[in-house]
Amino acid sequence: MKLGGNLQYLRKLHGNMTQEKLAEKMGVSRQTVSKWETDEATPDIDKLLELSKLFGCTIDALLKEDLSPQADYYSPVTVVTVPAFTLARYVMISPQPEDDIKMYLDHWAQRSGLAALPGEKRQIGWDFPFVSMEQQNRFGLRGYVAGWILPEGFLPKCPGVEIYRQETTRYAKITVHDPFRAAFERIPKGYKRLLEYLGANGFKENHGTEFLGCFEEVYEKDGETYMDIYMHADCVGKGNLHTDFSRDR
Repeated sequence: MKLGGNLQYLRKLHGNMTQEKLAEKMGVSRQTVSKWETDEATPDIDKLLELSKLFGCTIDALLKEDLSPQADYYSPVTVVTVPAFTLARYVMISPQPEDDIKMYLDHWAQRSGLAALPGEKRQIGWDFPFVSMEQQNRFGLRGYVAGWILPEGFLPKCPGVEIYRQETTRYAKITVHDPFRAAFERIPKGYKRLLEYLGANGFKENHGTEFLGCFEEVYEKDGETYMDIYMHADCVGKGNLHTDFSRDR
């Protein structure tokens, strides 16, 4: 698939956008968009840059890659404001850290009194990179961090976690459908799309300590599994801003 097919697919992915609407956004005629989509004409570099920003992809991907296979499991990238939150987090290094840390945090939720509170309990996590090559190669160990987002004012009845507080900030967000069907392909590609979006829209990657650089949240919806991936978006960017931290349900 070349540019024309990608444009048709991306219009459908973005709310079934019409050719007329895309033409209006690009400042061209509908006939021009039609020629782009039938590969009778190619946009100039300025229009290609506008298209890449609008659809959250690189110019190279727009011209050369077949973007349509991602339709089944990737949402468009958006920028969301994540309100301040308090996190009860823990690090696990083991051959299966995601499973092990879930068991630990579930046990901690029972002991701390968190599990007895009404309402939904939300848990986020991310890879822990500080695992030595010897640990990885000799023992097959990996690292993962996860934590419960705590209700305001909640005081745990026991220790066993680190309490981390983060203030309101912005993140680029993408939702991956059925991420564990091909985890080593779909999840890394989700992060890649976020990085491409941040680069195309003038954001900077934040490597500081006052905000989490990235994190994931897994949940069920209508019997299907989804993962929301968040990557911190420096405030210089001008992306499509949404003011929420909600899951698409």
